[in-house]
Amino acid sequence: MEYVNPEQEYSALVQRRHEELKDLIAKGIMPFAYSYDVNNYSMNIKNNYQQLENKDVRIAGRIMAIRRMGKASFAHIQDKEGRIQIYLKKDDIGELYNIFKLLDIGDIIGVEGFVFTTKTGEISLHARSFQLLAKSLLPIPIAKEAVDESGNKIIYDQFADKELRYRQRYVDLIVNPDVKKVFLLRSKIVTEIRRFLDANDLVEVETPILQPLYGGAAARPFITHHNTLDVDLYLRIADELYLKRLIVGGFDGVYEISKDFRNEGMDRTHNPEFTMLELYVAYKDYSWMMSFVEEMIANVCKSVFGTLEFEIEGNKVNFTAPWQRISMVDEIQKITGIDVLYASYQDLVKALKERGVEIKGGESKGKLIDELFEVTVQPKLIQPTFIVDYPVELSPLAKKHRTREGLVERFEGFVLGREICNAFSELNDPIDQKNRFEDQGRMREEGDDEAHQIDEDFVRALEYGMPPTAGLGVGIDRLVMLLTDQSSIRDVILFPQMKPQK
Repeated sequence: MEYVNPEQEYSALVQRRHEELKDLIAKGIMPFAYSYDVNNYSMNIKNNYQQLENKDVRIAGRIMAIRRMGKASFAHIQDKEGRIQIYLKKDDIGELYNIFKLLDIGDIIGVEGFVFTTKTGEISLHARSFQLLAKSLLPIPIAKEAVDESGNKIIYDQFADKELRYRQRYVDLIVNPDVKKVFLLRSKIVTEIRRFLDANDLVEVETPILQPLYGGAAARPFITHHNTLDVDLYLRIADELYLKRLIVGGFDGVYEISKDFRNEGMDRTHNPEFTMLELYVAYKDYSWMMSFVEEMIANVCKSVFGTLEFEIEGNKVNFTAPWQRISMVDEIQKITGIDVLYASYQDLVKALKERGVEIKGGESKGKLIDELFEVTVQPKLIQPTFIVDYPVELSPLAKKHRTREGLVERFEGFVLGREICNAFSELNDPIDQKNRFEDQGRMREEGDDEAHQIDEDFVRALEYGMPPTAGLGVGIDRLVMLLTDQSSIRDVILFPQMKPQK
């Protein structure tokens, strides 16, 4: 058997399609149309067959399979709702049938015909005419199925390479229907969040992406330069400080669903560009916000999925309120025996090294506490749980705890060991805020490049008076990952950041 180089075979397929394109043009066929009047879709036809039987419809979509049989052919076309079979007969469409011979899998066509059922019982469209709308010049990687001697289904030639799928998401969406379903669900989740917030009288606003100072989180920024002003600017790492300026200005409730950017590593839960929901409500605190989060997530689950119970990575997860509430420092002490509020820096380093965590040096005490939490407590948080009351070193923008020294009123929501939200009783004391900014500044000088910058204008805003406020940040990508049972953030971002191709 003669060996055929796959690249040569691919090139031959591309060459053949270009030759077909020339033949179509020579026959007076426009290979790239301007428009087509669609009046129905695949699933609607199937779901309403009794009403549509023998009725004329016009649909459009991509050819995903072709079976030619002399003077008749069958094909499956894929539109926004799914796939439907079309039947083309030379006696019905005349010269158009010869044009159909020049079409390939991947070509986009419009078809006009009547709805009927084949002898095998498949709801189909009997074509009266069709129009080529776009010629596909590259072959679509269509998966094929076969059955072995034991009756097992075998799928081969599948477009399954993750790296290639992320780079060529357009192909991924064409050939892997489940991928498209995830992004349709993502859209519905965001829509329901927005509807819930609007119904609770929060105002959607927009804040700057390019900022002279970055803040609102512990992260490294992306830096760019404005030529006219001749100043460096930062892509925002969070919306927080601008949204709280609006609370100072008299808004009682604001939110933004925004793109944030952090110049950090990439893994299954991190992408340098990601989507965040941040919201702030005046005259509320973090206890109120916990109930608000429970209600918001429950609303999304019921509205989009019709349930509060999910199977995620083999775990049964129930989002029914109330979620468990656990003190961060108490839980660390329960597991490790260490009271992190009073432990020395060396004690924390020792505890982390004993658990295999690499210490680079220069980390703040708060950073070490956070690392200890991540390796001892976080993996155990399977059911929806609020971790509450964090050490002050970890939260330069949160209000001090009203009863426990050394803590702030903060919570994070966790599911399956992943953080999905972060909230504070917001710090509104300008003197305390300035002192904490200065503490963060000293941490930066000591080597913590994720410590907060000093934002004098934000302190000035607080000096005009900010009412008691509850704030919340929700990682939209991570929430979608959970609810759609996806193991990587790249599976819920249409165009994730990728390493450059060599």
